[in-house]
Formats: sequence, structure tokens, C-alpha cells
Amino acid sequence: MRLTRRHGTVIALIVLATIAIEWWMGRLPFGPDGRFGWFEGDIWSAAQSQRVADPYSVTHLVHGFVFYGLLFLVARRQPVTVRLLAAITLEAIWEILENSSIVIDRYRAVTIAQGYVGDSILNSVSDILMAGAGFLMAWRLPVVVSLALVVVAEILMLLVYRDNLTLNIVMLLWPIDAIREWQMAGR
Repeated sequence: MRLTRRHGTVIALIVLATIAIEWWMGRLPFGPDGRFGWFEGDIWSAAQSQRVADPYSVTHLVHGFVFYGLLFLVARRQPVTVRLLAAITLEAIWEILENSSIVIDRYRAVTIAQGYVGDSILNSVSDILMAGAGFLMAWRLPVVVSLALVVVAEILMLLVYRDNLTLNIVMLLWPIDAIREWQMAGR
């Protein structure tokens, strides 16, 4: 794969469009406290999803791995650069949806993210870049290594935070009280 200036421009435009849409939606650049930060490790903190990175950044890397696999299955004849742009677009769309009032309210109602206020624009941009990085890692690594990294990431998130991408999906789509209670007990 050779990323050209044109590819970089398209990626920049996708990110800028996401920034503009989220700004229009009322998202704040650095979150409610207005402070820049590199990392917030406490998933219960009000600063969660407001900094460059947080524990859920790992799930966005996993998004990239998943997007690589899915796009390989459905568009393998397309150049990897086209699939990368598709993955970044999918992640940008997810970031916009994730920060809509409907999804924020859903997170608050059925997951452990009761105080979730949505992502800062900074965090959304970082999440898009994380997904892009995950896609590139999956492209370069052997399939078995990619699968192992996804499994390890999911297990580590589960052990350390009692949450991961799999539980996020389950709880958003089919909330299970027993899971939520177990997750809350780790608080």
C-alpha cells in the first residue's frame, strides 16, 4: 500500500467533516471542562471520552481490525487504500452516531456509562485515528496474530475494566441486567 497525498487529503476531509458535524451537534472540542489531556484512565470519571485517549481507545483499535476483516471479505478486489478510506469513513459515521443524543441516552439507560455526556471532538478524532491504526495493523499482521490481538484486547479490557467492545454491543442492543450488575460491582 502506498498512501498518496490524495489519500491523505481524503482522510483529512473525512476527519474535518466529522469535526464540523460534531461541532454543529454541540460537541465541545475538549469536553465540558475545556481542558486538553492525553489520557484518562478512569472509566467512571467525568473526563472519560474527553481526552486524546482512554481505555476505550482499545475498542477503536479493535474496530479497525474488524473493519479490515469485513472489508477484506466484501471488497477484497478493491485496493487496500480504498478499504482503508472506507474503514475511516465507517468509524467517522460511528463517531457521529455515538455522539447523537439518541445513542448517548441509550448508553446512559442500558450500559454502565450512566454519566456519559458523549465524546469531545478531540476524542472522536483520536478514535477515528485509532480505528485507522487498527486497520493498518490488521493489514500488516498475519491473520492469526490479528485475531490473537483482538482476543487479548477484549480479555484485558474485561479483566481490568469489566467492559469491552463485545459487552458494549451486547448491552446497547440487548441489555442484560446481570451483566450490568456485574460491571457496576467493579466500580
